[in-house]
Amino acid sequence: MNNDDVILTVKDYSVSGESFQLVENPEYGFLETKPQPSKDKLPAYYQSEDYISHTDAKRNLFEKIYHSVRVFALEKKLGLINSFNSENKNLLDVGCGTGDFLMAAKENGWTVSGIEPNEQAREIANKKTNNSVFETNALLKFEVSSFDVITLWHVLEHLTDLEEQIEIFRKILKPNGIIVVAVPNYYSFDAKHYKKFWAAYDVPRHLWHFNKTSIKKLFSKFSLDLIKIKPMWFDAFYVSLLSEKYKTGTMNPVKGFWFGLLSNLKSLRTKEASSLIYILKNTKN
Repeated sequence: MNNDDVILTVKDYSVSGESFQLVENPEYGFLETKPQPSKDKLPAYYQSEDYISHTDAKRNLFEKIYHSVRVFALEKKLGLINSFNSENKNLLDVGCGTGDFLMAAKENGWTVSGIEPNEQAREIANKKTNNSVFETNALLKFEVSSFDVITLWHVLEHLTDLEEQIEIFRKILKPNGIIVVAVPNYYSFDAKHYKKFWAAYDVPRHLWHFNKTSIKKLFSKFSLDLIKIKPMWFDAFYVSLLSEKYKTGTMNPVKGFWFGLLSNLKSLRTKEASSLIYILKNTKN
């Protein structure tokens, strides 16, 4: 890899302290984390008590705020999938964490299935969903055209074998079914402000870093057409708080809140929120 190809050098602040490079993919335009850990070594980068999506812990103020906001976010997610007016309401949530979204969907009349590679999170999720959450290899066991809606809430950026995974999702999604993908947006104001300290780079757990153009190019290859983009307003605050910690060594809530608010205000004009939800439709019969 030529140093001229490196867009940014970013540190893993959560686990290893190692540095990684971000390089632009020539075909799609997203950024790739280099070097990418091998599949057998990647799980070690998730071994942290601070990896919040794998636990229901509320040990400190930050975690309590996170879980309080998550309750509100669940209502928004549920409202979104209900708006699709799916006839059979078969839902697959990939990377479902501890299963709160699946539990809420099930209570709202959806037939739910989940995929979660982390054993601890999967056990918690299965208690909430009557054992409807499976290991990753279960993706290959679902029948073709099984699901009306597939959701990936901040999951796509973690997936190895990216194109192969998307092809699997398309096959198990019904014709005219919907796939919902939420990912960080490195074109956002907070990303440009914090640069190498932007917490949503989260290397090397985040293998890919997307913008609107790259998502559209990537999914259109699989006959998944982008039909709508929605912002995730709370992500700017969460990411800015962590970014302040990485940049200054302390989680300054005033500055973190200010830059999160500023990012959201600017995105009203630019449409480049800290995280974006992409709604894509399966047009292949």
